[in-house]
Amino acid sequence: MIEIFKTIDGNIQKLDEITTNSWICATHPTPEEILHISERCDIDLNDVKASLDIEEASRIERTDNYTLILVDIPSREIRNGNDAYTTIPLSIILSKDVIITVCTEDSIVLSHFKAGKHKDFNTSKRTRFIYHILYSNTSVYLNCLRNIDKSREDIEARLHKGTKNIDLIELHELESDLVYFATSLRVNGVVLDKLTRYGKIEHYAEDQELLSDVIIENKQAIEMANIYRDILNGTRELFASIIDNSLNQVMKGLTSITIIMAIPTIISGIYGMNVNTDGMPFSDSSFGFAMICTITLVTCAISAFVLKKKGLF
Repeated sequence: MIEIFKTIDGNIQKLDEITTNSWICATHPTPEEILHISERCDIDLNDVKASLDIEEASRIERTDNYTLILVDIPSREIRNGNDAYTTIPLSIILSKDVIITVCTEDSIVLSHFKAGKHKDFNTSKRTRFIYHILYSNTSVYLNCLRNIDKSREDIEARLHKGTKNIDLIELHELESDLVYFATSLRVNGVVLDKLTRYGKIEHYAEDQELLSDVIIENKQAIEMANIYRDILNGTRELFASIIDNSLNQVMKGLTSITIIMAIPTIISGIYGMNVNTDGMPFSDSSFGFAMICTITLVTCAISAFVLKKKGLF
């Protein structure tokens, strides 16, 4: 789908045709739409569809007619039946008279621009518009990182009720999200650093200040991703420790029960041997069975008390 926008009298408006200083927003474009953009704006076909490859690397490329900026943006997906985050490419093409964005999905990074909710946004100020998009991208990353950390806190809160396999799976998914984010943010940071030294894009003082803000926000996002990943690793280790400790407690309890149950087994085994009853304690007493049972119960009680004092039961 292709949408065309242009700032007219300070307001963003949707157009039917491509005009000078307009913004062409291509969301999962068809081959025909890609060909149309390529021919109408004199852009190489491969560059127009570069972001449609989810494995495409972030970079900056310059030709005589346009500049291609490719960055990774956050995206939601269903992974193992659960909501998860990943990253997808977004290409920003700065030509002589228009700006083109191409992405495989309608991202929140661009949605508020199309809705006209972003202040100080003008399609005719193309360099500044690019930096606004990059700033919006880093802001979305930060929000997603906060959501990931909140999900981790919810999982930790459930630790008090016991560990479940689903919690371990969710922790693994969160760790995968952070790996995707950290990798993409680092590559985006390289692109941003190149933009500061890129002399083929016209910069103004206010544009340079905005780019500096984008770089600062991107570095903050990288730090947050690394911190949250370290915390998540600590949470995983906590899960493992709790599971090991619970297993140890169960094994100690079972061992103690086995020791206690062995006492009546030994006594009954001795008295059950096919030997002469002469000389066997209480064999001649009419209360012998009751006395043996009493001694057995007392012995078991003493053993349980000793094990309890030693913390084994």
